[in-house]
Amino acid sequence: MKSSDELILSIDFGTQSVRSVLIDLEGNVLQLAKVEIEPYFSVAPGWAEQYPEYFRDKMFESLRKLFSETTYSKHLIKAVTLTSQRSTLINLDSEGKSLRPAITWLDQRLSAVGKYPGKIMDLALRLIGMREAVHFAVKNGECNWIIQNQPEIWEKTGKYLLLSGYLTWALTGEYRDSVGCTVAYLPFDYKTQKWTSRKHMNFKMFPVDREKLPDLVKPSEVLGTISREASELSGIPAGLPVIAAAADKASEVLGSGVIKPDVACLSYGTTATVQTTHSRYHEVIPFFPSYPSAVPDCFNTEVQIYRGYWMISWFKNEFGLKEIQMAEQTGGYPEIFLDDMVDDVPAGSMGLMLQPYWSPGVKVPGTEAKGAIIGFGDVHTRAHVYRAILEGLTYSLKDGLNRTVKRTKIPAKSVIVSGGGSQSRQAMQITADIFNLETFRPHTYETSALGAAINAAVGMKYYSDFPAAVAAMTRKGDRFVPDPHNVEIYSELYEKVYLKMYRHLQPLYEQIRDVTGYPPKI
Repeated sequence: MKSSDELILSIDFGTQSVRSVLIDLEGNVLQLAKVEIEPYFSVAPGWAEQYPEYFRDKMFESLRKLFSETTYSKHLIKAVTLTSQRSTLINLDSEGKSLRPAITWLDQRLSAVGKYPGKIMDLALRLIGMREAVHFAVKNGECNWIIQNQPEIWEKTGKYLLLSGYLTWALTGEYRDSVGCTVAYLPFDYKTQKWTSRKHMNFKMFPVDREKLPDLVKPSEVLGTISREASELSGIPAGLPVIAAAADKASEVLGSGVIKPDVACLSYGTTATVQTTHSRYHEVIPFFPSYPSAVPDCFNTEVQIYRGYWMISWFKNEFGLKEIQMAEQTGGYPEIFLDDMVDDVPAGSMGLMLQPYWSPGVKVPGTEAKGAIIGFGDVHTRAHVYRAILEGLTYSLKDGLNRTVKRTKIPAKSVIVSGGGSQSRQAMQITADIFNLETFRPHTYETSALGAAINAAVGMKYYSDFPAAVAAMTRKGDRFVPDPHNVEIYSELYEKVYLKMYRHLQPLYEQIRDVTGYPPKI
């Protein structure tokens, strides 16, 4: 039985801000309070840390702000749910006190390889082409760096939590986390969605003892209830159930209404991704896992561009002073004026092609990869460069979707785009044209918060299952239809140029790395 008088409180803890959102059972965002955060501080090159208490306090601040601004009664709130950034890790002692700053997902420090994989395994990994990928993972494992460089901290660590688990503990006093949030360098088996045994390869790569890890519950199950202390700090009524959701990307997918494998969800955020939802486990790139979905026992295939729509901010900061000033004068957003700037630039940017590897990958692209722009002529302006960025990012995501379809054998029939970049009409039309598929915005920008709210609605039995909840709480927004003329141009450029760029440039990237030392070899 559903009622518009019953609300869900979603906490969406992102990289740039934390949002507390009241959502009704029809998926309408009724009230939102946003608090900006400092994502990290850095005490050494490449480090990105933040105090756990800072994250906790900002969450409580956003909740107090929500309750100070809303006209909705607290008594209408029937459940609380949480989604957060992935791969930010926190060390607590046996009493729940933090032992060091959190290492955020933006941190780039590397550990030594250590004892694993060893000479025999190393040779076997080399033979199957996975040596560099495994070394990359081991070196990037935050636990390995702490074990090697701060052994006294590791010895005192009682609990080793993701940010989602830490915030859940702050709300409930329980050391629990959602399966859907478990995306990190941890001894987690992505296929079974459980912590691994000590014999598992992932434990040998990331040796975190089970007692240091939280208990896991599935999305839509109960994590705990709001503690009296959390109630006093936040304003949430004590005793309300906290329902497990998933990490921000998985919640975006669910909040965009994507629960079938024939719909692709693109996230145009700091990290740009293309994801599909499946009931079966698939590895789009061998040995690179599908992540837990916000739908229990399901999986999200994911191909990502690490810098993604960060490149829009990069362009804006480096070349968009005029648009920034216009936005300040009018009270608008620079991106609106950047969109207007490319209105007269034709599809294909008059031959300007961009490869968006501003940060290297592991397998696709390799660790030697760099960004590239080719095809310059005297006709090109910064407007062409901006459009080429939008096109290059979309080519890369199309390549990711094509890899997904090749692996899963399920073609996509349409595309849903969420994240900050989805607010650009140019980006949306370019997406429709390059993918040659109908492309939609979700009905709300707050897809992560909505995805978490759907978990809560199912967990509270307002809906019998996820298809029913998605049907009631999500709907398509603006529709963008492929332009046949642009489709033809993009198809040829994608096949004849874009797909060949990396192969032809890769040897040069290797030479650049040998000469300059950047990116460093794994």
